[in-house]
Amino acid sequence: AGRDLLGCAQTGTGKTAAFCIPMAVHLLGAPTRTALILAPTRELALQIDEFWKQLTLFTPDLKSVTLIGGASHKIQLKHINRGARVIIATPGRLMDHLERGTANLSNTSFLVLDEADRMLDMGFAPQLKKILATVPVYRQTMLFSATMP
Repeated sequence: AGRDLLGCAQTGTGKTAAFCIPMAVHLLGAPTRTALILAPTRELALQIDEFWKQLTLFTPDLKSVTLIGGASHKIQLKHINRGARVIIATPGRLMDHLERGTANLSNTSFLVLDEADRMLDMGFAPQLKKILATVPVYRQTMLFSATMP
């Protein structure tokens, strides 16, 4: 229905599938739109990207890019410029790209905050506030957590 969603479930219960599958359906129906998935750690971002790549193996127009610290800006920029419609990122590295003008979130219509409570616990609130200010107001937002009480 395109409504915002808050999902809480234990690790290993399929939260990544719970946001990736509807996101893929949404993007297939809206060819000019993009999606953003924020994760608190590079390891989680890489796990999400691996799931996304498997899910969209036969859907070449749903390319992703992972923006994480410790990886080359140049390679990340190459993937952005090749038409990645899904950005999977940690807040710090995404802020780097936004400040450099190498990432654009103006067509983002699907936003996922994975382990949202953990990102806040890790002190990412200022970055999240800046990132959310660059994403369109009219979007579907999903927050997921394995640890939120």
